[in-house]
Amino acid sequence: MNPHDPAKTRLIVALDVDTLDAAAHLVERLGAAVEWYKVGKQLFTRHGPAAVRLLKEAGKRVFLDLKFHDIPNTVAQAVRSAAAIGADLTNVHASGGPSMLRAAAQAGRESGILVTAVTVLTSMDQAELAAVGVDLDPAQQVVRLAVLSRDCGISGVVCSPLEVPLIRLACGPDFVLVVPGIRPAGSGSDDQKRIMTPGQAAAAGTDFIVVGRPITAAPDALAAASAILAELA
Repeated sequence: MNPHDPAKTRLIVALDVDTLDAAAHLVERLGAAVEWYKVGKQLFTRHGPAAVRLLKEAGKRVFLDLKFHDIPNTVAQAVRSAAAIGADLTNVHASGGPSMLRAAAQAGRESGILVTAVTVLTSMDQAELAAVGVDLDPAQQVVRLAVLSRDCGISGVVCSPLEVPLIRLACGPDFVLVVPGIRPAGSGSDDQKRIMTPGQAAAAGTDFIVVGRPITAAPDALAAASAILAELA
């Protein structure tokens, strides 16, 4: 995939719902239009691997978004488990440090799952970072953690769309960028603080955009997803 070709940017729909029935209904409504889905803490904590299994049985690809952050061996085993239940992509927290990142990267290579690292949550701004003892601004911290992740063998990062050009410059064209904080023009920002439209994110060099409420809470989810896909194309 050429990350600089906006038409190659993939849409991941976030299944931030409570039940398997709600997830199945959304997947059915979106049909062949959407290939990738994100299973996060909300759905996975209630239903576990069944949520991933539902998507794989429907022929979909799965981003298991659990943001592993623990000692290296525990995270490596969690990555292997994510691969074993059928996930195609998962993530860890870059702030877990070099040993943890290297263990996660090795587990990903051995089990065939793409591993990315979360840099700075898109809900965090400079004041939030300062509160946890980080005296850099978000962009500086994101680039610092992205370079660390790359150097430890991680395939890419989850980052805000506003930092995509900086990470491309620092980490090169083959580093995979997964970007939440995407809001179509005219929609609300919800609790995201560093946001961008789908077209802007694609033009900046994003590989995957993650979109939740603008699709899942829309009166017509398929129309909302189709509009985003049209903007990417």
